[in-house]
Amino acid sequence: MFEHTKAFSGFSVDDVPKAREFYERTLGLRVSEANGMLTLHIAGDRDVLVYPKPGHEPATFTILNFPVPDIEAAVDALTGLGVVFERLPGTDGKGVNRAGGPLIAWFKDPAGNWLSVIQE
Repeated sequence: MFEHTKAFSGFSVDDVPKAREFYERTLGLRVSEANGMLTLHIAGDRDVLVYPKPGHEPATFTILNFPVPDIEAAVDALTGLGVVFERLPGTDGKGVNRAGGPLIAWFKDPAGNWLSVIQE
């Protein structure tokens, strides 16, 4: 039934204009807006819907992972743009997890949803 359907993901935010500013200007994603909702146009034809939700509560899990060829450079560049990386057990002074598994660093969008950069 759905084998030929182009499914997509979505998540909520509490402030669409603030989300647009962050995803478009800070992260550099191509963003479009229609009917009060955003579409993040992710590389590889992977659009993600961002919708307003009254009483929004941030996701308690990572909603988007951005693979990068150089995590150190990505963390430094995002930090320079004002992004604050989470300091979790196993992370170094920049917020990069070095406790096993892939090199990964988590940060939050303005709505409090978890995002990451992860070493390719």
